[in-house]
Amino acid sequence: MAQHVRDIMTSQLVTVEPQASVTAVAKKMRDEDIGVVLVTEGDELRGLVSDRDLVVRALAEGGDPEQTTVASACSDDLVTVTLDEDLDRAVEIMREHSVRRLPVVDAGHPVGIVSIGDMAIERDARSALGDISAAKPNQ
Repeated sequence: MAQHVRDIMTSQLVTVEPQASVTAVAKKMRDEDIGVVLVTEGDELRGLVSDRDLVVRALAEGGDPEQTTVASACSDDLVTVTLDEDLDRAVEIMREHSVRRLPVVDAGHPVGIVSIGDMAIERDARSALGDISAAKPNQ
């Protein structure tokens, strides 16, 4: 059984610059079949935007998605974990901050992301959440 974040995190990151349009980010999410994108400037983590963030913070506000930047829709008060963070501590952090995903950083630079789905698959793959998280996405 994995003991550290590095053992279960997703290391294939999808990133965008803060000035990317909401439309461009939504298309990237669709094309990559993902629900979250990290917002970076160079190799510095600046925020995280989920599909829900795009809907609630950008589209529901009525702005033009071509003109609205992801900077206005992303979460910028990030909580992160390190590669060697213990999985139990990562779960505690998720609970404390009511987050579903944690960016993983090494020396302050993003190197991965760990989700509650990753935790469910690792901890109890036969649970409903573990089973759903391991399934291929709906098309």
